[in-house]
Amino acid sequence: MSLMNEILIKNGLVFAFLVTGLIMLGSWWLSEKVFRKKIPGSAIAIISGLLLAYVGGRVTGGLRGIADVPIFTGMGLLGGAMFRDFAIVSTAYGADMREIKSTGWVGVLSLVMGVVLSFVIGGVIALAFGYNHPKDITTIGAGACTFIVGPVTGAAVGASSDIIAISIAAGVVKSIFVTIITPIAARFIGLDNPQAAMIYGGLMGTTSGVAAGLAATDPKLVPYGALTATFYTGLGCLLCPSLLYLIVSYFF
Repeated sequence: MSLMNEILIKNGLVFAFLVTGLIMLGSWWLSEKVFRKKIPGSAIAIISGLLLAYVGGRVTGGLRGIADVPIFTGMGLLGGAMFRDFAIVSTAYGADMREIKSTGWVGVLSLVMGVVLSFVIGGVIALAFGYNHPKDITTIGAGACTFIVGPVTGAAVGASSDIIAISIAAGVVKSIFVTIITPIAARFIGLDNPQAAMIYGGLMGTTSGVAAGLAATDPKLVPYGALTATFYTGLGCLLCPSLLYLIVSYFF
């Protein structure tokens, strides 16, 4: 066992890929056999990952979730910013430029509407829970855009760490919700072509949720939804701590 632990620790990233693959395999099996595809495998995998992170944090008392367990240290690298950004960029490379051009101004409009609508909903929820400082409202509203925009905005406007944590939680909840609801709603909203996928990605914005939801709907649509969702994140990081923060500060 000592030799096995040493091998797994030294090859942490390879072991992390193996564990992730097994989680995905088990999640898709549960989705098909137990839930009759009503809950996509990707959503089950995300929930499983969150549970593992929680258990790892509780057991070790650390700050990195399951990555604080020595044999799972590779999870910290696999789930880090470098691999995340690589996955997003490489996924977007699968998009056809002709399909992107055909979306035109509607795709741009969906990005702006998506950011503003999510921000407003998040801000209203923040007010409902008693947060009335512009920094708090803006940070939680940005978190409702994505769990990346939230902390970026919070750091830019000087929000406290607990508010930034709430914004991340809001973004994670949104990501899981979009993952689950996408394949269910796809046939009702005509989500069956690249143009619709791009508009959907622009409106929803959460890259992980859109990509996972579209993967459960039609894998061919993933690059298009991920492309506009990535632009959504960038636009949110630009608008939330600047223009939208100034507007919130004016009213509050």
